[in-house]
Amino acid sequence: MHPLRRLAAFACPVLLLSVAACSTDTSRDDPKPPKPAAPSAPGGVALAKAVDQLKAARENRSGYTRDKFKLWVDADHDGCDARQEVLLAEAVKKPRQGKGCKLSGGQWKSYYDGKTVNGPSKLDIDHVVPLAEAWDSGASKWPAKRREAYANDLDAPRGLVAVSSGPNRAKGDKDPAEWLPPSKGAYCTYAGDWVSTKLRWNLTVDTAERAALRKLADGCPATKVAFTPAP
Repeated sequence: MHPLRRLAAFACPVLLLSVAACSTDTSRDDPKPPKPAAPSAPGGVALAKAVDQLKAARENRSGYTRDKFKLWVDADHDGCDARQEVLLAEAVKKPRQGKGCKLSGGQWKSYYDGKTVNGPSKLDIDHVVPLAEAWDSGASKWPAKRREAYANDLDAPRGLVAVSSGPNRAKGDKDPAEWLPPSKGAYCTYAGDWVSTKLRWNLTVDTAERAALRKLADGCPATKVAFTPAP
């Protein structure tokens, strides 16, 4: 298992050190490419402050197809691909691991809806910031290898999460202005995950998205966000 994913399985998520229950202002689009964000301070920063670090820009989905992001690679060549690594790391009851890292049994807690899920086939591995949204907000300009790294990012414990298939498919490509988890208790975690992913990968936000994140941050004063910029 990837070392940071192993850590995430046994400790509080690195990106969200304190979570409280959750319960506008817009920015002009910036035509200049955003400068990469600096790593957050140890212990993270308040969600509201992290939201203010995001750069605003217009979104453009021109040219997007899902196959522009190569999915589920086995970067460390241990026999388990990125999808399987997330399932292994987030299981509350470990699945059986067969030949070719085929998983069976096991139990997971889907934080989007608070449900307990038995068996890996009932779970999706969600890109917290969907691939299409990443494309819209900067990834369209990346080389293919960087998009592959984004799609399989195991170095940030909260960029990929195992969740129930229903909420994930309802979410689709939507941002927090358009969709939030069905469990209101997940709002702060979700907002922190979204913001940390966008900062890590130097992705922009549109004005409606930023306004929604600021509103969420107002209701999540205890949520802290920490991130390390992607290589």
